[in-house]
Amino acid sequence: MTNTTRIFLAGASGAIGRRLAPLLLQNGWRVFGSTRSEGKAAELKKAGVEPVVVDVFDADALLKHLDAIRPEVVIHQLTDLPYALEASEMTAALVRNARLRDVGTRNLVAAAVHAGAGRMIAQSISFIYDEGPKPHREADALLPVTHPVYGETVEGVLSLERQVTEAPLEGLVLRYGLLYGPGTGFDAAIAPGSVHVDAAAKAAELAVTRGERGIYNITETDGAASSDKAIRAFGWDAGWRSGSTA
Repeated sequence: MTNTTRIFLAGASGAIGRRLAPLLLQNGWRVFGSTRSEGKAAELKKAGVEPVVVDVFDADALLKHLDAIRPEVVIHQLTDLPYALEASEMTAALVRNARLRDVGTRNLVAAAVHAGAGRMIAQSISFIYDEGPKPHREADALLPVTHPVYGETVEGVLSLERQVTEAPLEGLVLRYGLLYGPGTGFDAAIAPGSVHVDAAAKAAELAVTRGERGIYNITETDGAASSDKAIRAFGWDAGWRSGSTA
């Protein structure tokens, strides 16, 4: 990657997006960040990101924006979940998020391919593995789509991961653990298989130039899931925090 590399960061104002954008900018890359809010667009601009106000469900608008930007890399950090995973809002949020992973990803992949992007990095999750020996590795089965609570989530994840890894570009999927840290509503890990938001953002930054098409767990080493593949491919460290020099 060169200093003129253009990166489109979908979900730039989200919990990971806000930690990731500075890392991308520090490399000298030109970062275009999407948001649905004019107010958040102003915040992105102040941070050095070139804001793009667009709804990922508006396929035509998204296609036009990426066609104009012509990014070499597209990073998919879009989610639609309540702050701190507020329990009273989660049932509806899981439905929205599953649609985002399915339809939103389809629109983003199509726009990325049309614009000539060579690489796509997408956010997934590592905490819906089915029962079985731990730590879970990427090839392990996920929960069945008939699961009474998370079945729709599994369908959305499978759709996202299939679309990204089968697209005619270098598609990398990062299966993040449960996020904690600034902007998440959680100060500490809330369950096994968690990951600090800074380390999650660092994984995405490293994936811009490292790794090959495929799926990677991005979690702390606590016995729930193995991130050995990401450690080998990216040189990733779950202990990395903003302000680190590595």
